[in-house]
Amino acid sequence: MDDLELRRSLPGNLPQLFADDQVERALDVALPAGDVVWPDPGYPQRQILLRPAFWLSDEPVTGELWAALRAAHPRSGLWPVLLDETDQPWAAGQIAPEPVTDIDNYLPSAFMSEVWADWAEQTADEDHDDLAPFGRDCPGPAQRGASLDDPGAVADRHARALAPRGLSLGLVAVERSADVLAAMGWQGALNHNEWTAPLAAVVRGWEDRFGARVVAMGFNTLELSVASPPVSARHALHVAAEHWAFCPDILFQGPGTLGGYAEEIRGKTHWSFWWD
Repeated sequence: MDDLELRRSLPGNLPQLFADDQVERALDVALPAGDVVWPDPGYPQRQILLRPAFWLSDEPVTGELWAALRAAHPRSGLWPVLLDETDQPWAAGQIAPEPVTDIDNYLPSAFMSEVWADWAEQTADEDHDDLAPFGRDCPGPAQRGASLDDPGAVADRHARALAPRGLSLGLVAVERSADVLAAMGWQGALNHNEWTAPLAAVVRGWEDRFGARVVAMGFNTLELSVASPPVSARHALHVAAEHWAFCPDILFQGPGTLGGYAEEIRGKTHWSFWWD
């Protein structure tokens, strides 16, 4: 096998992550020790997966490695994600992958409206000051943000900031970062939404409008980099409403009001979410 052929192939068992073997893929970044992860058959599954869900490193990695793999994604087809194993080891396979094609069945605006309507119905006899100025009326998705930097560069910086926490590396066979949530079978928002594909659709929308990229995940956490954040108070308030529909805990266990949360994310180039 000559050098050119080596550059054209994926190392080890990484090809197992792909449903097809007809597309030429390459990875010229040296990987640490690791192995592919299959869903635990004893864990409730959404589909029968005939291939591993992702590749996982044995040890924590650096932000520099994440950035190199992110840059290689167009050639390798593998999106890197930093994984926190402190609460639920990814290596245990306690995941429930969903078909990435299912994401196409959901509209972020419809998801937001449904969450908002359910909340309004459940709290019909309560005040809605925490969601002022929108109250019971869902405002729909916000306008796109103005780009402050290249999305890849912003993602690299956030990965370098997170890596010192001692996070492992995951590699996922997806075309865009938002699809990692469904492809990996992440279950972090179970207390909010049973299915992951609708949440991935929301993140796709943020990729398009705010230059967001999935950088890291934990058992019930999600870290996004953001290249085009809202910078005005009004825009930030509208984006805050989207965040609340996506992850209510950031408001109810945080500042308590949309206005207070909006000030926290205004001009910020990374968004952090957690579900209780």
